[in-house]
Amino acid sequence: MAFGLAPRKVRPKVPLRHGEGSKFRLTSLEGLAALALDALSSVAYGPQAIVVVLAAAGTGAVTAVLPVTLVITGLLVVLVISYGQVIAVHPDGGGAYAVAKESLGVRSSLLGAASLVIDYVLSVAVSLVAGAASLASAFPVLAPHLLAVCLTGLILLTAVNLRGIAESARVLMLPAVLFLVSMFGVIAAGLLRSHPAATVGTGQPVHASQTLGVLLLLKAFAAGCSALTGVEAIANGVPMFRKPRVKRAQRTELMLGALLGAMLVGLAVLIRRDHVAPRGGVTVLAQVTAGAYGTGWAYYATNLIVALVLGLAANTSFGGLPVLMSLLSGDNRLPHLFGLRAERPVHRYGVVALALLAGGLLIAVNADIERLIPLFAIGVFTGFTISQVGMVRHWARQRPAGWVSRALLNAVGAVLTAVAGVVLLTTKFLAGAWIVVLAIPLLMLLFARIQRYYTAVGAELGLGRIPARPHQAASLVIVPLGEVSKLAERAITAALALGDEVVALAVHSDPGAADALRQTWERWKPGIRLDIVDSPHRSLVHPVVDYVRRARADGRQVAVLIPQVEPRSRRYQILQNQRGTLLATALITHTDVVVCMLPYRLAR
Repeated sequence: MAFGLAPRKVRPKVPLRHGEGSKFRLTSLEGLAALALDALSSVAYGPQAIVVVLAAAGTGAVTAVLPVTLVITGLLVVLVISYGQVIAVHPDGGGAYAVAKESLGVRSSLLGAASLVIDYVLSVAVSLVAGAASLASAFPVLAPHLLAVCLTGLILLTAVNLRGIAESARVLMLPAVLFLVSMFGVIAAGLLRSHPAATVGTGQPVHASQTLGVLLLLKAFAAGCSALTGVEAIANGVPMFRKPRVKRAQRTELMLGALLGAMLVGLAVLIRRDHVAPRGGVTVLAQVTAGAYGTGWAYYATNLIVALVLGLAANTSFGGLPVLMSLLSGDNRLPHLFGLRAERPVHRYGVVALALLAGGLLIAVNADIERLIPLFAIGVFTGFTISQVGMVRHWARQRPAGWVSRALLNAVGAVLTAVAGVVLLTTKFLAGAWIVVLAIPLLMLLFARIQRYYTAVGAELGLGRIPARPHQAASLVIVPLGEVSKLAERAITAALALGDEVVALAVHSDPGAADALRQTWERWKPGIRLDIVDSPHRSLVHPVVDYVRRARADGRQVAVLIPQVEPRSRRYQILQNQRGTLLATALITHTDVVVCMLPYRLAR
């Protein structure tokens, strides 16, 4: 006040631990790199999937790529708006699982969770394999080593994500920007040309085996909808954004929709104008790139960037699945360790689980993308449909202002995604989609069994009920020792503070050593009894366990205090015997006594 300052109310602040500050969470732009790269990079294979299906009716049918893409873009708009609503209604993340749990019931939520888990694992595998294949196209020497390239990329992504999602976003920011600049550069340069600058790949005869009818258009629509995979990841990862989380996540979802829609329509215009058809040895995107840039350095640079981003697109799953697994663990449908976080906001067990599942899948299919594609996208469209139906139910229950238009938008999205999912399933069932049909119920069964186990455990522990009042009982503290030392003095001092009676216990196989210990003990006079157990077979663990069981038989509360030497440096840990750890494990397994570890930290 002496300086003319108004008084301020100072509130005490609790200092943040390392990793809890906002710098370890995502901004909108970082969210685009960390959670949307999968969806953005899908322009590398989504338009090609449409062209391959339409080419079955002849090269002339490829002109239908633009109307099919416009319908897919319309569905993209519906999904972006819908997931913006999901973000607002469920700011804790979870996407389709959270929506179904609230609005559709247990079975639908389990179905949504299972489909999302499968889709995330497949997204990692497909992205890495597609990136490795594109890289091998530029460097053919890598072609025989696709699996090794994929596993190397998986290890790198896992290591980056174990440091934190914000760290991975910063690593991915530059590749994401380069990819967007390259794609929009291809579209702009292509539109400025009146005809393709160059043609790449080898010509292939196209034999029309079908007519361009409704069924073929539906197949092309369903195949092209693979470009929409990853749209849901932002809604699943809302807790990873900085505050205000909802606004940042919604802004990221809108940016994703605008960028992806513009790239899809722009590429479709070029494909239709230049009559791009499947050719040997190159992708459709490579043909469009050659038509825009020619075959100079820009062509090769763009292909390398696409290969890099396809590999890095797997990071989207590392941002979404660990959050989903955390929510499932919170609902007792996965082991609770998946809900644990490190100092940085990272669900490390979820990250490691995703890496192991994706690595196992890559090894099982030997990094062959033709064996992965039939499994891809079915799970995500199941999640899309569940999310849309759940939001319709949500609006019908809440009935806020303008709820009819919102529900109608979600209903249209539900119909379109359901149609795409059914067409994908029927056309790819024998090609491998049956595996997904089998895996989803098995995952649902796993979730239900885990929940049943936790429910039974809760009932046995009496969770939610008031237990009987605690009662005091006589106590005994047992201290296993090998010899008289400063370690023994520290352990006995601690034990005297813990219980009514303290007993030192030694196990010896040599009578002479036992007598020497007894004499030393009498000279020391620590004030407690020493019991020596004879062990002719030189066993330590079993004699101690038997002694503790006998001591527990009279109803006393027994605690075992095990002193353990801890070296100053970890590299000396192997030089210490591990008897204390082994003994503690055996006591916990075979008795119901309290087991305490007392560390004695060495100064050198």
